[in-house]
Amino acid sequence: MAGAEGNAGRQSELEPVVSLVDVLEEDEELENEACAVLGGSDSEKCSYSQGSVKRQALYACSTCTPEGEEPAGICLACSYECHGSHKLFELYTKRNFRCDCGNSKFKNLECKLFPDKAKVNSCNKYNDNFFGLYCICKRPYPDPEDEVPDEMIQCVVCEDWFHGRHLGAIPPESGDFQEMVCQACMKRCSFLWAYAAQLAGDQEVIKPGNGDHQDSTLKEEVPEPGKDAVKDPKAEQKNEPCTSSTSECDLQTVVKNQSLNSESQSGCKLQELKAKQFIKRDAATYWPLNWRSKLCTCQDCMKMYGDLDVLFLTDEYDTVLAYENKGKIDQATDRRDPLMDTLNSMNRVQQVELICEYNDLKTELKDYLKRFADEGTVVKREDIQQFFEEFQSKKRRRVEGMQYYCS
Repeated sequence: MAGAEGNAGRQSELEPVVSLVDVLEEDEELENEACAVLGGSDSEKCSYSQGSVKRQALYACSTCTPEGEEPAGICLACSYECHGSHKLFELYTKRNFRCDCGNSKFKNLECKLFPDKAKVNSCNKYNDNFFGLYCICKRPYPDPEDEVPDEMIQCVVCEDWFHGRHLGAIPPESGDFQEMVCQACMKRCSFLWAYAAQLAGDQEVIKPGNGDHQDSTLKEEVPEPGKDAVKDPKAEQKNEPCTSSTSECDLQTVVKNQSLNSESQSGCKLQELKAKQFIKRDAATYWPLNWRSKLCTCQDCMKMYGDLDVLFLTDEYDTVLAYENKGKIDQATDRRDPLMDTLNSMNRVQQVELICEYNDLKTELKDYLKRFADEGTVVKREDIQQFFEEFQSKKRRRVEGMQYYCS
């Protein structure tokens, strides 16, 4: 017996001890995260009737639309009501999407919440995320075969998720950035490099072929006074000689853009930035809070955004942060104290009885837990169960012992 007690004692020493405060704080953190992601979406009504929703929580159902079938996305409410027992991929949030649940992409399922849907939603955009694959490596998340600890970051343009090590540039160690634009989207939206020199700050670029990285800073080079900033249009994207290492030359393309003297572009922020020297890299960029408000909104730039299908960059309510803040506000408004709701539904006598019962429970539980604190022992599940069993037993004895009188 002594040996068994010793083993039990050693086992209890090895078990992690978690305080009630730790549990409550962790629970509150998880609740806040859930409110941020889900709070801006309706958990009871299918979002289809709202058309292409600016931003909402989305899921893909591997059970109904496995890899090899057409990709499809479903809203939060349909994930609960129509796909509750299915295997789902959580897609976090995506912009301008209309719920597909029950449409022609679902062979044997009809939406329970909004069955009268069009066959397809032609404006929806899909990628490999809808089959549970992410990043340029096209791997699942979490990846059971990936032993490298690495966080995933969502590109604000294509909305795919990427491993930090596959972005060509190290995320700032401080985490002090609001949004990221991936390598492919920086190539497609190359105008952003002119802004990156001013807004994206310093970045460590990863050398291709290994995990090492080097310091490489986006620098603005102002033309020398008296020199004409207008260059030959053919030299707009000409590679400049590089005096540093060969790998750095491969990574960096120095671009000199000319200032165009046309009336339609006068006052254009982008043209002012392009008149200066800046650097293009084969790397992602990390952007600070409110960087979108710095983008030029002149007529020519707005047309360019439209042609590139990135007009959403000029809408600060498009950001995930704006969506999360809305969700938190909505949840705080809707959240009610269940105790206060119960009290408000009672008459005065019932309210007094409930408050007395609550105070008795609080006092007895405090005294009960104090014994464990004084003895330095861990409170186990069985101890809590025992407390409530004894509390209920005492309550029954008090009720049975009461005498009722008629006046």
